[in-house]
Amino acid sequence: MALPSRSLLRPRQGILLYLLYIIGALSLGFVLAIWYGINTDRDYIHPLLTQLIPAGHCACETSTTFQCASCLSCSKHSLSTQLTPSTNWVFEYERDGNNEGLNRHQCDAAFPGLFEDVFRAVTYWRSHGALAAEDLDQIQLQPGMARAAIVRGELYVIAGRSKGEDHRRKILAVLSAIHRALVADSQRSTRRDIEFVFSVEDKVQDVTSAEHPVWVLARTANEEAVWLMPDFGYWAWDNPDNAIGPFDQVVERIRQRDIPWEAKKQQLVWRGKPSFAPKLRRALIEAARDQPWGDVKQVSWPDRTNVLSMEDHCQYMFIAHVEGRSYSASLKYRQACRSVIVAHKLQYIQHHHYLLAADGPDQNYVEVERDFSDLAAKLEPLMQDTSVAQKIANNSVKTFRERYLTKAAEACYWRHLLDGYESVWNGSSTFTKGSNLYQTERGLRYESFVLLESPRMFEFNAANS
Repeated sequence: MALPSRSLLRPRQGILLYLLYIIGALSLGFVLAIWYGINTDRDYIHPLLTQLIPAGHCACETSTTFQCASCLSCSKHSLSTQLTPSTNWVFEYERDGNNEGLNRHQCDAAFPGLFEDVFRAVTYWRSHGALAAEDLDQIQLQPGMARAAIVRGELYVIAGRSKGEDHRRKILAVLSAIHRALVADSQRSTRRDIEFVFSVEDKVQDVTSAEHPVWVLARTANEEAVWLMPDFGYWAWDNPDNAIGPFDQVVERIRQRDIPWEAKKQQLVWRGKPSFAPKLRRALIEAARDQPWGDVKQVSWPDRTNVLSMEDHCQYMFIAHVEGRSYSASLKYRQACRSVIVAHKLQYIQHHHYLLAADGPDQNYVEVERDFSDLAAKLEPLMQDTSVAQKIANNSVKTFRERYLTKAAEACYWRHLLDGYESVWNGSSTFTKGSNLYQTERGLRYESFVLLESPRMFEFNAANS
């Protein structure tokens, strides 16, 4: 049997090599196109490329449904001890909104439903054998995490890791918020000693397993072991691109610059970076593109393109809210406006999300699908009858700006978080090391920690101080 000559094989090999080059080039082009679609902040990319972008952490099938409408009218739970309640006391925003020292019964009366996630975490850990120091020892601190303790009513920092100023500022803000709530606590001297670990990263999985009892800023529905804490921005927030300040100061600026409902722009406004969640955010951009009611644009912080202050957002009747890598910390600022918040079905839960009401007499925002396919259908009727939209906006102000996002509410939440955590904490009460003559505390008092130079905070361990 005759074998093919070398002269016949060479053309075939050349064709195969050519096909391999073509396939390789197309594959490289596809990868580069996807990378570009995920990372660019340009206003427009081809719709086909938008469809090819993977959902990633914004997978639509994992959105969360909130079913806590009763939270707005009654308190279902209480961790408070059986003391005589002040039956005649009623929360008043102007008088009590900045009062960080409300007692436990006043907190329960003023903010029903705010503490739902604390009760959930308590139930989870009671069913899993409570907590001990060994549970915390299993958590390896990553940048953006800290370990702290409350001992004899005082806040101590045991260890903390920061990868630069961003982490350091956020950790310091969380510690400061805890300290503020603690010093206003009338029961401070009788609190049990506890230790805890918290993270200021966007997602639990960025730093550790969701099976650990970490205090976090947001969680998904299946991350049941973690404890939700208020966002660091309630204390204050500032970064090189955008100086915001304390949350209550932002609210006051918004109140002072607010305009009558009839004078607001009858449009939906959104500003943000598409690359933080490209699949999700580009869906909003495309849904609003060329619509007369759409003022949806990407921002560029370096050259300040399309940047709007939070106060300027409030000049619009409708404000869109879109999640980022996980939750978006901007929701609380948007809820400070007397405007209608339009949000997709949320995947991440924050501590105050249980008070969101998408329908009914207490409706305080408009919920749309995660792909924004029903955005126009939900928005246009409200554009035609702005009195309905005004009621939703008023409900939002009454629920959030004037109650559940106040300094009083934040302090109450922190203390309820401490109460709940204490109730399942079985850790050792020993907070000193060494012999009786040379005992040293395992942590550094908060008041001393805040005086440290920034570099010493980056990789802090009280044991080495």
